[in-house]
This record gives sequence, structure tokens and C-alpha cells, in this order.
Amino acid sequence: MKRTIFLAAGILPTLFLSQQKDTLKTQSIQEVVFQKRGTPQDLTAVTINAREASQIPSMAGGIEGLIKTLPSVNSNTELSSQYMVRGGNYDENLIYINDIEIYRPFLIRNSMQEGMSIINPDMVSAVNFSAGGFEAKYGDKMSSALNIYYREPKKFELGGEASLIGGRLSTGFATKNQKLTALVSGRYRNTNLILNTLNEDTDFNPVYMDLQSYLNYHVNDKWSLSFLGYYSKNDYEMIPKAKQVEFGTVNQPIKVNVFYGGREDDRYKNMMGTFSVNYKPAEKWQVTLDAFGYQNREREYYTIASAYVLEAFDPVTGDPVTSYDVGGQIDHARNDLSVKTYGAQLRTKFMPNVNSNIELGLKLEKEKLRDLTNEWRLVDSLGYSVPRDETLPGVLDPSSMELYYHMAGNNDIEPVRSSAYAQYSNKFYWGRSRAFVNAGVRVAHWSFNKETIFSPRAQFAIKPDWNADMLFRLAAGIYYQQPFYKEIKDLDGSFNPDIQSQRSMQLILANDYEFFMYDRPFKLTTELYYKKMDHLIPYFMDNVRVRYAGNNDAKGYAYGIDARLFGEFVPGIDSWLSASYARTYENINEKGYIPRATDQRFRFAVFYQDYMPKFPKMRVNLTGVFAMGLPTGAPVMFDAAGQPSLETRYEYQKTLPSYKRVDIGLSYVFIDPKEKNKNWGFWGQFSELTLGLQVFNAFNIYNTVANQWVTDVSNNYIYPVPVNLTGRFFNAKLEFKFK
Repeated sequence: MKRTIFLAAGILPTLFLSQQKDTLKTQSIQEVVFQKRGTPQDLTAVTINAREASQIPSMAGGIEGLIKTLPSVNSNTELSSQYMVRGGNYDENLIYINDIEIYRPFLIRNSMQEGMSIINPDMVSAVNFSAGGFEAKYGDKMSSALNIYYREPKKFELGGEASLIGGRLSTGFATKNQKLTALVSGRYRNTNLILNTLNEDTDFNPVYMDLQSYLNYHVNDKWSLSFLGYYSKNDYEMIPKAKQVEFGTVNQPIKVNVFYGGREDDRYKNMMGTFSVNYKPAEKWQVTLDAFGYQNREREYYTIASAYVLEAFDPVTGDPVTSYDVGGQIDHARNDLSVKTYGAQLRTKFMPNVNSNIELGLKLEKEKLRDLTNEWRLVDSLGYSVPRDETLPGVLDPSSMELYYHMAGNNDIEPVRSSAYAQYSNKFYWGRSRAFVNAGVRVAHWSFNKETIFSPRAQFAIKPDWNADMLFRLAAGIYYQQPFYKEIKDLDGSFNPDIQSQRSMQLILANDYEFFMYDRPFKLTTELYYKKMDHLIPYFMDNVRVRYAGNNDAKGYAYGIDARLFGEFVPGIDSWLSASYARTYENINEKGYIPRATDQRFRFAVFYQDYMPKFPKMRVNLTGVFAMGLPTGAPVMFDAAGQPSLETRYEYQKTLPSYKRVDIGLSYVFIDPKEKNKNWGFWGQFSELTLGLQVFNAFNIYNTVANQWVTDVSNNYIYPVPVNLTGRFFNAKLEFKFK
């Protein structure tokens, strides 16, 4: 029996080559058999260890926190679980739990409102992430696909976590015959202590909680039933008082003092339920029927008045000079959104032999969107509202007071979305080389814009018969970004029924090289990619909110190179280094190419784990990120007719400072699951007990997530005032599990 490791972007399928002795001049026949560890996954996907992901210090959630250390992933805020992949924005990523697509909240404007990730690390068994070129069975987004599988407990379990910012409690059980299993977990988080590290005088009360359940009943060898349920409630209250920000340059230092009145009170509720029937009539067949329902209820209410003073200082003496401007603004919103989606999907897989399979799927869903928008801003300086007409000095301004912008909408639609896919995969010999191919197509239709899209996709991998353990991969396809609530909403608040899907034509070339260094295994993965995009919808970045202009007015492209060195830097523990260089551009209405707001450029990340050889119970993990600043583009500006102006994208190209952050997790394992602790008395009831200390932002670097644009009416100059993120924070954490 000859055994060869076939490594494909985190996939570790093993080839078993059955060889028979030659008898009577009969040549032996070799059969290629790929056996994947865990849940089958896309060839372009990277497997994330769920245990490692739950241990890293992360404010938003362990799974996404670890994904952000991959070379193709970018994020410039630690408070959010959202991420950008290869030049895409936050809305271009697919998320699945047990093959059911999951939606994020839609009205989240800044990362402080977001709360917890929807993914509960206590319930996860497998994590597969693809940064592009994924299979046809995944939906219509242009950037990435994250597929999470929840686990089934084998016996009774009870465990949880308690820390200074919240906790979680999980329990599960299984009957003796393993026919019935249940896993339930609840989480609570309040990030008030972390938000207090911001350089501002603000009262925060952010409360996030959720409850998830995963139930399974195995009727017999052919039939099984499962239910996945989710409920979350995020309440965000903010009462700003004052803030002082210093910015500008060495030769022109500027300070802005802002005083506030008013408050913000937001509510986000999400519910999801999926009932699945699994049928396996024969060894080669598998059929799954999912019935799902999703409801999202969001409310964004705020009225905040702010008064500001812009001051300049002498660069030599540091003394203040004449003030640039004194002014203020009022921001007001009463936005309500209700999203209901329910439907069913049928998936089937046929495996003619051990090396190939055919997959088919159908999905039909009904959507109900009810959107009420009333949002405006009034900008004032020394009695003048902005925008205003130019007047001569000493001449009274006869113009009436006007709002800087006003969005109003009353939208109610009930469209139907349908989709289908078919794909075929096969593993075979090509000469003496081993090869894998996957080809598929998906088609989708949305009744709101009456558009039908056709998306062919293909993957190919070959492992040459070389001494060097290398695998070459190729992925290509046409990927659409089907519009939903955000894309169809204009900047005036109405829905555009003529909007089309954004399109990306992708080509990815990759190489995996596995080798030994210091007698330990390592893998170097390198990927080159190019995306040609059209029918793009220009958008403005407002912290973590993506506000689309509502029309397909742009085209663009993206390219880059990713590299990741993965292996045992410390014996027995996986770590990795990631580096990437990426660019993405857009051309709006043929005015020329400019960097998009997600233009990443250079990025470096590290995930490192270690332990003390003499004290193996002392463990440390570290995540570090350096990323060049993103272009913030331009503020949302409106012309004299009150219409949003895209011209400002070419006039304002301000780039944020580089994002630099290091988080450290230290832990001591009092009780390890592998230890024998029968004679420990009370402590013997624990199967695991760990006390940890997390250091968020270890070097206390105040990163910038966005700019707040302040207008100097005296010279019509708009100053980008940086919006800073959190400082250093120490969090104590206790993790436990009972037998």
C-alpha cells in the first residue's frame, strides 16, 4: 500500500494507490481515492481549526478574527466581525451555516453597533473559507464564501466562558444510541469597558445577546432530521458629550473640539430557523431538503447636535492662532427596516464511484422588505447653513436655510428569488500526475428587477510526479453580486427596480509547496488573481456601512498576489505568516480609473502559538496585523438640485493611516482534557479549566476607522477629522467544561 499526501489549499485528501502483484503478465490497475478529513469542501478553500479560532483574543468573534489573519482578507476595525476580500467590500461575502445562507444586519453604521459575530465558536466543528473562485453550489457574491458546520455532541456536556466583557454557556447531550443529539448555546456581551478606551467623553451602553440551537434526530440509516435555530438581540445606546481630536500635519497642526447634545438608540433583532430532512437511499446517493425562515427587525434612531471649534497652532511655538471656524451640525435619523425571507432548497449528491460526484440544487425563496427612511443633516457655521450660495463680504445672505442632505423613503416590496446549480467533480490520473477537476454552472432569477444571471465556474488542480511536493491550482469563473436591500436603495431613499447585478470575471493561479524545515512540516501557498468587473454600483464608505449610489455606473478591476507560510513554528502547534499585495480600481461614468474605497495595497499578518517547554500548561497566542491605509474616497455630497454627486469621488481622495494592531492571549490550563483527574475531588468534575488574560491592542495604537468631514465655511474647505478606534484593554477570561 503506497500512501501519498495530496494537499490542496488547506485540503488534506489522502491518496491510496492499490497495487496488485503482476501475475500471468496482467498489469496492475491503480485506483485514485481521495479521502478528505472532515466535511467535504471547495478546492479553493482554507480549513480553519475551530479550536484555535475560539482561543485567539478577538473583540468581535474568534472565527472571523482568525480569518482576518489570512493574506486575502482585510479589515481596518477590530470591533467588527466583517471583512473585505481581494478588493471587495463588506457586502460581497457569503456566509453559510450548515449550507444555509446567513444574513448580517443591514443598518449597522459603525462597528460599535455590531456586537457579536453570528458564529458561535462553541458549536463549530469545521470552518472552510474560500477567497474566490469557489464552486457553483455557493451563491452569487463576488468575493468570498465562508461555510461553517456545527457539530453534534457525543455525550452530555456543559461548558462556558466568563470574562469582563461577557460570557457564554453551552450544553449538549446525546442518547446512548446516538439517535438524538442536541446542542444549545447562549451568549452575552457588553463592550462598554472597551469603548471607554476611546479618546472621547461618551456614555455607552451596548448590550448584545443571542441563543442558538442545533438538534438532530437519526431515524435510521437512511433518514435523519435536524433543526438549526438562531435568535439575537443587539441594543446600542450612545450619549456623546465631548471629543477632542488632533490631526493635520507637522507644519499645520489642527485641533477640533466637539461638544454634543442628544443621543442614539438603536435596536437590532435577528431570528432564523431551518428544518432539514436528510435522505440517503443508497450508499451513492444523498438528498437534503431544507425549509428555512429568516426575520430581521432593525431600528436606527438618533438625533445628535454637535458644535465644533477648529483651531490651528504655530508649528514652532505650539501656541494657538486664529480659529479657522466655529460651527455645528445636527444629525437626525428615524430608520426602520423589516426583512423577512422564507423558502426551501433541495440538494442532491450522486457519487458514481469513489473518485467523482455530481451535485444538483434548487432554491426558491420569498422576500418581504419593508423600509422606512427619514434621515437628514443640517450643517451650520456662524449662522450660515450649508449648502449656500456665495455672497460678497458685507452683503447679507438672502438664501433660506437648507439641509445638507435629506433621505426619505417608504418602500415595500415582496419579490421572489430562485436559483439552481449543477456541478461535476472528478479525481483522476493524467499521465503519472494526479489531477482534480470541478466544473459547474448556476443560474438565478430575481423578480424585482426581472434579471436572470448565468454563472459558469471551474477549478482544476494537478500534482506532478515530482520529488518536490507541489500542487498547482487554477480557478476561473463569472461571479455575480445579486442585488438586495443595500444595492437597490438610492441615496435619496427609494428602491431602483432597474438595478442590475454587479459582475466579476475571475482568474486565480495558485501553488502549494509542502516541505520539511527543522524536521517539522510546513506549507507555502502562493496565489495570483485578477478580476475584471463591470456593472458596478459606486458606493461611499461610512465607517462599516456601504452606501450605494443606486445605479450601475462604473466598471473596474482588481489584481494581487497572496502568500501564506503555514506550519509548526513551534513543535506540535500550527502558526502562520501572511503577506499580500493587492490593488483595485474603478471607472465611474468613463471619468478615469481611481482607487476604490477598498484598495488594500500591502498587508502583513501573523498568527502565532507557543507554550513553555518546562511549563506546557502555560500557553500564548498572538495575532498581529499591518495594513496600509484604505482610501476613504469622498463624503456623501449633493449638488444644487439635492442629488448625490459622484464627482466628489475624483475631488477627494484622502487615505487613512496604516492599520497596526497586536493582540495577545495568555492562558494557564489548570485541567487538560487529556489528563487523568479522577482523584481530584471537586475539581475532578471538570474536564477542562483554563484561566486566561487577553491584551487587546498591546501597543496601544489608536487606529483610524474613518473620517468625519467638517466644513470650514470661511473658505469652503472640508477637513477630514479622523475617527479613532479603541486603545489598550486587558480582559480576564475563565473557560470551563464539565464531564
